[in-house]
Amino acid sequence: MQIVLNNKKTEVEDGLRVRDLLLKNKGFFAARVNGEIVDCDTKLGDGDKVELLNFDDEEAKSVFWHSTAHLLAHALTTLFPNAKPAIGPAIDEGFYYDFDVKALTPEDLEKIEKKMKEIVKENLPIIKKKVSLEEAKKLFKDNPYKLELLNEFEGEISIYTQGDFTDLCRGPHVPSTGYLKAFKLTKISGAYWRGNVKNKQLQRVYGISFPREEQLKEYLRIKEEAEKRDHRKIGKELDLFSFHEEGPGFPFIHPKGMVIINELLDYWREIHREDGYKEVRTPIILNKELWIRSGHWDHYKNNMYFTKIDNRDFAIKPMNCPGGILVYKTKIRSYKDFPLKLAEIGLVHRHELSGVLSGLFRVRAFTQDDAHIFTTEEGIEEAIIGVIKLVDKMYKKFGFEYSVELSTRPEDYMGSLELWNKAEASLKKALEDYGLKYKINEGDGAFYGPKIDFHIRDCIGRTWQCATIQLDFQMPERFELTYEGKDGKKHRPVMIHRVIYGSLERFMGILIEHFAGRFPLWLSPVQVVLLTVADRHVEFANKVMREMFKKGIRVEIDDRAETIAKKVRDAQLQKIPLIITIGDKEVNSNNLAVRTLDGKVKYGVKVEDLIDKIVENVKNRDLSFNL
Repeated sequence: MQIVLNNKKTEVEDGLRVRDLLLKNKGFFAARVNGEIVDCDTKLGDGDKVELLNFDDEEAKSVFWHSTAHLLAHALTTLFPNAKPAIGPAIDEGFYYDFDVKALTPEDLEKIEKKMKEIVKENLPIIKKKVSLEEAKKLFKDNPYKLELLNEFEGEISIYTQGDFTDLCRGPHVPSTGYLKAFKLTKISGAYWRGNVKNKQLQRVYGISFPREEQLKEYLRIKEEAEKRDHRKIGKELDLFSFHEEGPGFPFIHPKGMVIINELLDYWREIHREDGYKEVRTPIILNKELWIRSGHWDHYKNNMYFTKIDNRDFAIKPMNCPGGILVYKTKIRSYKDFPLKLAEIGLVHRHELSGVLSGLFRVRAFTQDDAHIFTTEEGIEEAIIGVIKLVDKMYKKFGFEYSVELSTRPEDYMGSLELWNKAEASLKKALEDYGLKYKINEGDGAFYGPKIDFHIRDCIGRTWQCATIQLDFQMPERFELTYEGKDGKKHRPVMIHRVIYGSLERFMGILIEHFAGRFPLWLSPVQVVLLTVADRHVEFANKVMREMFKKGIRVEIDDRAETIAKKVRDAQLQKIPLIITIGDKEVNSNNLAVRTLDGKVKYGVKVEDLIDKIVENVKNRDLSFNL
């Protein structure tokens, strides 16, 4: 018979299974047949379209991680025969498995990992079998957690067996344990069965795995480096922001943090003014009727906060777009006004569960650098490309590279399929005409329109989704927006929603980790610190400080009665880019000794020359500073 294997017609023997193909093609461990991930023992039919998958595919990655969760359960139950496995899914990064077992220790994890390696060496086939509900209940009669799950099932049940270990599972899995070569158990935590505090607390073991050892080593290297760069830790050390029980999930930005925020905003406003944007500001609280009309009430209500004013229902805005629409509606618009670019630095609030809050990366209140572009259907591509160019320009300023995804219609979408198809086609055309490579992210669009997402890559290789461009035919319909066309008739505009930083607070968190707190000069809360050797040097230091201050340089004096070595060390811990020691030599010569964070010192620098170089560097927003 003939199949289409990785887009190539291939003759194969009748009765061929996916497992057989994987064993013949090194590096692949899962397969998609006719568009769906299937089990290894699936028999192929004539004309089937088969795509062999490796770790680059997100669905295949989940298969790999879920298979490693089974490997974990196999090893743990071998070492602790009385343990009762509950559930073990793949998650966004790795996997976990919950067990009813004694309190586990880090030493136990080492033993479990050792046993997992032994099972991998055995290269046990992972075999799927269908059994009746009654058979499954007999098989798992000693495990109350599996029995509870089985009570919710009907019909045949699928189980997977590797050696003497069998688990209840839908699958699919890799062909054998030998594929699971590189893994690490990362932590243990408590977890209530099914997330209910009334149920028994289980032991949850987390892990990560890869097909090759070097991939695991690189992952662990990045994790270790990420811990050193944790923005929560650095943010506290540098006095940038804090969180308080009085406002869980609501960040408090300190004066030094506000310097960074304001520098980001100054750059944002400068670039947007050059690109023809006009800034607006809209209220933070708007009535229920508006949110019903926008669709947020039906599609986003669970993430919103509510209040009452004069016995009427109001909501705190989770997004800025309805306010921007009301600004649009204040006057008659013409095609001559387009593209109309209304920008807004808007504070929004979204209800996030406490368990997912994470420093500045996941908060309940944040500032969006929003903009809404109103244009004609004919102007869509030009407007989208204009935003892409703006994103590219701004990200290059921070030294970021990025990748692009096109997110398509979700299940919970608003509006007609015809308009959605038109919107998706428009975004694809803009990306392709601009020559930007992208991948499709099926079903992850906003409820009102498809979107282009930009994922920036930081200096240790992690990616962060920040900028987004959303094309919206729906809200102009719901709000009955119009403009006067060339023909003098009223037409419906198209609306483009877009952010570049995304969230100013989150972007600051990303920058903290990207630069490890060692910000470029233009972003540094304190750009220069003057260290006096003795009290007699304070007067000269004050003179230098006044000269710098007049030029807009953020400068401080450290005149404490401490050694110069300690002052230098403290300034380095505060990640201040330029550290200047002032003693008799500097006072007498009117020259300075300037130390940079990399430990280099340049002597005999004239005050006025240093100020000019700092001003020029900050004006250009350069990433590095050279004396």
